[in-house]
Amino acid sequence: MSAVRAARVAVAAVLPGELALLVCLVAGVRPPGWVLGAAEALVCAVLLLEGRVLYSLYAASRARGADPRTARRAALRAVVPRPVRRLLLHELRAGAALGRWALRRPPHGVRPADHAAAYTGPQTAMMYGLLFVSLIETVGLAVLIPWPAVHRVVLVLDVYGVVLVLAMHAACVTRPHVVRPDGTLRIRYGALFDLTVPPDAVASVRVDRRYPEGRLVTLSEDGVLDLIVGSQTTVTVELARPLAFRRPLGVRAEARVLRFHADEPRALVDTLVGALRQPTPP
Repeated sequence: MSAVRAARVAVAAVLPGELALLVCLVAGVRPPGWVLGAAEALVCAVLLLEGRVLYSLYAASRARGADPRTARRAALRAVVPRPVRRLLLHELRAGAALGRWALRRPPHGVRPADHAAAYTGPQTAMMYGLLFVSLIETVGLAVLIPWPAVHRVVLVLDVYGVVLVLAMHAACVTRPHVVRPDGTLRIRYGALFDLTVPPDAVASVRVDRRYPEGRLVTLSEDGVLDLIVGSQTTVTVELARPLAFRRPLGVRAEARVLRFHADEPRALVDTLVGALRQPTPP
């Protein structure tokens, strides 16, 4: 096994254990001394391995003429697995969105002349229902669990779950779809999905209510991409050429047709059609 592969495996293996240990410590549960010692020794060993591999990759990139920033980014991408990077980035963006939502800041990535299209309508009731159930579960477990240590761990996990659900909903509220005056369409779902469709890639757009089955991002064999919210989509965009996009965990794919949900699909379609009909400035 190469040093880079060993470093990637070590990161993927240590992160869950560190998260579990952190939950215990935050909850006030102190593991035995030998567990803490073994965990710290393991983390130190992984950090030393990571540092050695990162430095060797950084030095190799610099030797090939890369600038320091590019060399650092290349080293991190080589060592830290893509799904780990993407998940951490998603959580950071969702946390920032929760702060933006709480402080009533303007939507992310929306300029004064842009048209912002919300898409959270079908899922809002479900999100708040999930929050209510989580709170009831937290109270119920506090009554039913007789062991204080277990209760504290479960409480931390429940609070984290509630915050995460709120952050995901806040990310959807503060990151709407966007139609720019030049005909550029930006399709988003919170911090998980973000696709920019240039004007020359749009062949046609129409209001088209469908109820597809599948996960949030579903790509059929013939290149139809469904971005499903509340088990429905309301807008269909036929593309003039295949368009590359990234799935939530970073896997690349191509789509020929885009179907997504907007709470007011007619307004989005009319705005996009009007922008596409505007003459291109010389």
